[in-house]
Amino acid sequence: MPTARPEHPDRPLLLLTGASGYVGGRLLKVLEEQGRRLRCLCRRPEFLKSRTVPTTEVLAGDVLDPASLRQALAGVHTAYYLVHSLASDWRFEEQEYEAARNFAEAAREAGVRRIIYLGGLGRGPALSPHLRSRQEVGRLLRESGVLTIEFRASIIIGSGSLSFELIRALVEKLPVMITPRWTRSRAQPIAIEDVVQYLVAAADLECSRSEVFEIGGRDVVSYSELMQEYARQRKLRRWVIEAPVLTPRLSSLWLGLVTPVYARVGRKLIDGVRHDTVVSDPAALSRFALRPRGMQEAIARALSNEDHEFATTRWSDALSSRGPTKSRGGGTFGTRIVDSRAIRVAATPEAAFGPIERIGGRTGWYYAGFLWRVRGWIDLLVGGVGLRRGRRDPHRLAPGDAVDFWRVEACERPRLLRLAAEMRLPGRAWLQFEVDPDGPHCIIRQTAVFDPRGLGGLVYWYGLYPLHAVIFKGLLRRLASAATAASSARSS
Repeated sequence: MPTARPEHPDRPLLLLTGASGYVGGRLLKVLEEQGRRLRCLCRRPEFLKSRTVPTTEVLAGDVLDPASLRQALAGVHTAYYLVHSLASDWRFEEQEYEAARNFAEAAREAGVRRIIYLGGLGRGPALSPHLRSRQEVGRLLRESGVLTIEFRASIIIGSGSLSFELIRALVEKLPVMITPRWTRSRAQPIAIEDVVQYLVAAADLECSRSEVFEIGGRDVVSYSELMQEYARQRKLRRWVIEAPVLTPRLSSLWLGLVTPVYARVGRKLIDGVRHDTVVSDPAALSRFALRPRGMQEAIARALSNEDHEFATTRWSDALSSRGPTKSRGGGTFGTRIVDSRAIRVAATPEAAFGPIERIGGRTGWYYAGFLWRVRGWIDLLVGGVGLRRGRRDPHRLAPGDAVDFWRVEACERPRLLRLAAEMRLPGRAWLQFEVDPDGPHCIIRQTAVFDPRGLGGLVYWYGLYPLHAVIFKGLLRRLASAATAASSARSS
């Protein structure tokens, strides 16, 4: 849990909606780091409380429920409106407008002094329904009579941003990209860090009336150039062939086949890229002391920050918001494929962690030892390290230790061991073990993670997944047996 900062009752109270979303979650961390008085409104507060500092108030509510808004907005000076219905059904525009009217009316009645809103960039009468609804929401908020600062952004670059994830999914999966004419449309992508800084600065901006600011990064590029830069930084060779007959509507249907996880929202977004989304009013650069970074740096930071965020994320919970879906090859987290399984054992966490920490080397891998040795031989043949390194200490591990063709990335006994693969792979891989107390027993969770490099990486993972599934399932069972035996030995 984040560290709490001293609360200052004299500071203005801020309300943050959408704190469990992508932009809102990033903004939440920054506001808490600054020690702001903060209240969050969300439909499932139990999911958010574990990610906030103790001084942040978390209330249950819904922008479609006017009664819940009255309590949430009481005493609020500045309210962030970061709610979006893009993932809802065909009625998303109606829901957007109803939610905005509810929020605007409740804010006016509660005496809120300022509303800060993030919308979409675009001009002209032929805007897509998606962009049109974003700008209409801004108008409804301004007409409430509450001073409203509206930001209009193009593509947001950051790990987890929908626009960025769509580009990533296409580049990672398609060695040859047959791109429609709309990929020549110009955009002004902006890094998520810069978007958050604009949102933070808006709370203290001196202004006497509602204003609209168009925000973008330093570079104006086409969607095609954006995809090619992503491929360059991921060291992927991609060929781009333009197909002028592929309309945005056909493109959106094709997207649903290539990246079905984004199909519903992706179609709405692609319908809006026929027109340029470039800043035409540079007022934000004169009113804010912020100079956004360029496309290359934004992509590089997104990929680098993703590694840090992924390492500090509980991988087994990464897909929890999708509900109990049956895995066929693992779920996905960014570019990564995650396969997680757990078992309950009659042992203490200390007894369960012992066999985990002794893994590899002379102890071996508990199950299918011959297959592990075959994998080591294959790795040696292709120039890898194989299994010959063993391990430094047969009983204890520390970050940086070699374990056969793995390297210890984290070891927090008796809770966590994370190994990073150093064998030759078409991508990157990790194997993590977690031990959680469960009354007199404990839960051992084993998570295999693979970050494929292009199509070859995907073929490797899914081609070997049936074998991996057998090996990992057997490994977990043997670890559970060893933990039970160790616990029985201690108690006897």
